[in-house]
Amino acid sequence: MCPHCRAFINAGERVCPYCNAEMSPRRRSATLRPRVSSGGWLANVEFATLVILLINFGLYLATAVFTVKLGGGFWDIDGRVLALFGSKYVPAIAAGQWWRLITAGFLHGGIFHIFMNSWALMSLGTQVESLYGTSRFLFLYFFATVAGFFASTLWSPANSIGASAGLFGLIGVMIALGVRTRGALGEEIKSQYIQWAVYGVVIGLLPGFAIDNAAHFGGFAAGFAGGWIAGLPSVIPTWRDRLWEVLGGICVLLTAISFLLMFLQLNAIRQG
Repeated sequence: MCPHCRAFINAGERVCPYCNAEMSPRRRSATLRPRVSSGGWLANVEFATLVILLINFGLYLATAVFTVKLGGGFWDIDGRVLALFGSKYVPAIAAGQWWRLITAGFLHGGIFHIFMNSWALMSLGTQVESLYGTSRFLFLYFFATVAGFFASTLWSPANSIGASAGLFGLIGVMIALGVRTRGALGEEIKSQYIQWAVYGVVIGLLPGFAIDNAAHFGGFAAGFAGGWIAGLPSVIPTWRDRLWEVLGGICVLLTAISFLLMFLQLNAIRQG
């Protein structure tokens, strides 16, 4: 990315073809950010994206174990178990359990649900994290998840879970990037991710799919707004980049507190 006009260019360019600014060797090499290679089917997934995937699968295994103990199956999670583990349950949120707006984004209702969302997260999460950096990615994903489930809370009393609120937020982030990027590349980005959004909406309208469209639309709007405001990181870090690091850290802290409150409640119910 050219540090002067913010256009995407080839990593080895000596002069930006858009604004004719000269690219120093340091800036040319700084545009290449290594990814964390985890091998196999998770190869090249960015670090924070990989952590979110592992948390999702860990929670799925925990809820599956509880479901089996209640007489259910491993492939479909019991709604009572999801409520215990922090789903978007409106009466509980109204009673002050705000952390459910966060934990709901890490829970899934069945094996098909988690695999579909994980496939999308590997692609969208890695793309957004590699372009926006880990700090911005964490904030944008967190913001979209909370906004999505808040919109869902206002719209519907139904129990709701899933990473798709955050995923639609990432789609919004990329469309915002396409709108802000000049030329054919911007149009290509917009076209690609508008297709993602259309596919998600169409699936949500099909009969037989229990899709929380309010969470999707809320997450998308938050992601687009957040992506527009955040912008891409500077090649040479500035105070704005430091600010995003702080915001990303706050999001991680709030997520950790939310999981702690969820486990404390779960433990209290088991002991009671």
